[in-house]
Amino acid sequence: MIRPIDWRRLTGLAGLVLLLAGCAPASSGTPDAARYKVALVAKSTQTDFWKAVFVGAEAAATEYNLDLTIQGPDTEEDYGTQNDMIAQAVEDGAQALVFSAIDYDANAPAIEEAAEQGVKIVVIDSAVHSEKVATYIGTDNYSAGQMAAQAALDGVKGQLQVGIVNYDVNSANGQDRERGAVDAFTDSGRSQVVATIHTLAEATSAKQDTLAMLRAHPEINVLLAFNEPTSVGAAQAVEELDLANSLWMVAFDSNLVTIDALQTGAVDALVIQNTYEMGYFGVQSAYKLLTGQRSEVEKHVDTATRIISRENMFALDGQKVLFPFSQ
Repeated sequence: MIRPIDWRRLTGLAGLVLLLAGCAPASSGTPDAARYKVALVAKSTQTDFWKAVFVGAEAAATEYNLDLTIQGPDTEEDYGTQNDMIAQAVEDGAQALVFSAIDYDANAPAIEEAAEQGVKIVVIDSAVHSEKVATYIGTDNYSAGQMAAQAALDGVKGQLQVGIVNYDVNSANGQDRERGAVDAFTDSGRSQVVATIHTLAEATSAKQDTLAMLRAHPEINVLLAFNEPTSVGAAQAVEELDLANSLWMVAFDSNLVTIDALQTGAVDALVIQNTYEMGYFGVQSAYKLLTGQRSEVEKHVDTATRIISRENMFALDGQKVLFPFSQ
């Protein structure tokens, strides 16, 4: 015999369950519980280079359940805005900072102040003049400069007359790349750096300044540019002067413009950095520092760098390097 449901009893039991649930402590597994706050302050948010860094950073933030904010100035010369962003991140409660310095010296006081407030400091891509940095993660920039020079030495027979297109003179990574390249050219015994310019890290300015340099020094047969915006501008200058067949160019970083220039011959080799790793390992290191895993954070982490040329750009490995998020 099936007994009828005693709705009054059932309702009473349900009320008791709700009452007990209300008295229980909140679960520590809720999405917002103990989420560490990490701020990433980049050199810029506009270039493909930094957008790829952000993909890696966001992947790590998701994996480790971090509250990640990403900021950067409009141009890669505006270290003042970077300093303001650092101060604001500290005021907003950031517990760790992942940072790439526009100016090695001028960004240092803001980093020092953040560290004095207890913020963990992770530097990616470009160093800052501070002993408070727990780890640097990025390209071995001196070796990358040597790699760029060697690509030109391998590609050009005879004497090399070199022009260098670099960005802010106070940006550590650009200066290390230039120093590595110059040393490699000097050691070769068949190269002369005939002109060096430091332009804005912005394609239009880089193009105009490169045009002026190439017109003033028609003997230049090798051209190096050391980051994405200067590479784009320099490649456009080579195309405008119709020098693709008489000048060997090595550029840094990959975007649609530089990849197209590699195919057409305005660029002969690309130095490709592992931007995703910089972002991912930067945020991962911040998490480890915040969770007492300091011993697992190395002081210096070199991310991979590769040369891509027309000979290997269509190989599977080359495509993965040029288009890391389309595979």
